[in-house]
Amino acid sequence: MQIVSLFRYPVKGLSAQALPSILLEKGKTVPFDRAYAIENGPARFDPEEPRYLPKVNFLMLMRNERLAALKTEFDEDSQTLTVFRDGKQVARGQLTTKLGRQMLEQFFAGYMKKEELKGPPRIVSSPGHSFSDVSEKCLHFVNLASVLEVERTVGVPLDPVRFRANVYFDGAEPWEEKKWLGQVLKIGTAELKVFKETVRCDATNVNPATAQRDTTIPGTLQRIYGNACVGIYAKVIADGEIRPGDEITLRS
Repeated sequence: MQIVSLFRYPVKGLSAQALPSILLEKGKTVPFDRAYAIENGPARFDPEEPRYLPKVNFLMLMRNERLAALKTEFDEDSQTLTVFRDGKQVARGQLTTKLGRQMLEQFFAGYMKKEELKGPPRIVSSPGHSFSDVSEKCLHFVNLASVLEVERTVGVPLDPVRFRANVYFDGAEPWEEKKWLGQVLKIGTAELKVFKETVRCDATNVNPATAQRDTTIPGTLQRIYGNACVGIYAKVIADGEIRPGDEITLRS
């Protein structure tokens, strides 16, 4: 088995950023993965005392498919986010500054449908915090062979990016990863322990190319397989750098 591609999602709900490599540290997630989120409604996130909040508190693809029509670029050094629509820049701001956040917040306030907003959008963050769909700091792995099985099941061509993984890999049998709970993935010197399957939500129904809902992945999987899981979560237990082409091996 080997890694095919690596991604992070600097702002929760917005587009992926491909990475040439990831330097993993024990107990941490991918640097800058879901480091920012756009709070939707009354302020509940406290940057002084950050804690996990369910994704319904933020703009996200499960309910806000319009986000998929936006493409973003994130500059790690300046932590500047640039937003594009139909190939044209529509917003830009430095996420570490109040003015930069305000410029982006104003864009999202105008871009989102009024009925989707529970209040003024607010960009939030806290050093070291990740706005993941799970409370644990981890990486999300998706088996490309399983994605092909999902594609055959729902009868619609699927871009794997729908599943918003950090690591896409091939060389395993479809659904083989379901047997890995409690096992360790070894990639070079890095080691990650698998602890949970990924339960899919309606975000996977959104076509990342068209921003339209064109299938019913969770419902179809639940009906046919008795669950809506695609992918696994794994915690980093030993440091190391990973990159596309690296071999993945298993140990108990």
